[in-house]
Amino acid sequence: MPLEIITLPCLSDNYAFLLHNAAEGKTALVDAPESAAIKTALQERGWGLDAILLTHHHWDHVDGVADLRATYGSKVYGAMVDAHRLPELDVALKDGESFDLFGEAVTVLDVSGHTLGHIAFHMPQSKAVFTADSLMALGCGRLFEGTPEQMWHSLSRLAALPAETMVYSGHEYTQSNAAFALTIEPGNAALQARVAEVNAKRAKGEATVPSLLKLEIETNPFLRAADPALKEAIGLQGVENASVFAEVRKRKDNF
Repeated sequence: MPLEIITLPCLSDNYAFLLHNAAEGKTALVDAPESAAIKTALQERGWGLDAILLTHHHWDHVDGVADLRATYGSKVYGAMVDAHRLPELDVALKDGESFDLFGEAVTVLDVSGHTLGHIAFHMPQSKAVFTADSLMALGCGRLFEGTPEQMWHSLSRLAALPAETMVYSGHEYTQSNAAFALTIEPGNAALQARVAEVNAKRAKGEATVPSLLKLEIETNPFLRAADPALKEAIGLQGVENASVFAEVRKRKDNF
């Protein structure tokens, strides 16, 4: 059976995710922006916390680790190449490696760009990928450490996953991402419909994460740098894909 996945708001605009196997009574967490909200959610459900999966080293994804590990004795998983700046790891992971989480296989994908050593966790059985600040709803993370070529490669890896995969990203940035996306492809009908849905959800205080990968491919300008329609929309017909991505990212940085 697929794991139960709970989207958990943290801090001002972060998300963490609880992954629960009811049959085994075990729970994992993807990223730990803070401990208080996560502890409350666990206590409300009567759950422990067996594992913490970390995507990258930024404080707003790891700040709650020490308290949660001390409280629950959780094992901490993260990228081996980033171990020097992550909380102490119990399990150090490599790109392409798979591990078992409560009977479900999890594949580790290096998705460097936002940071170097940023990883995503793909869970085919649950049709889920946890992307944090690499692929985001209608966006992607700012390139603090990596190059446009690295990020384009990372996004291309994620776009190649099954279209029915749900994308669990790390922040509630979707409404501002949507406003930017319309400046890139104002004539994209799928994007127009999605923007209306996003605005309606946010007006009601509802989360826009997770999102369907198929919809990201149709509407997210950062995934669409190879699409001739997007290239034409920004006057870059015939330009190499990574360079188109770099131009879109540059425009977002200045938006």
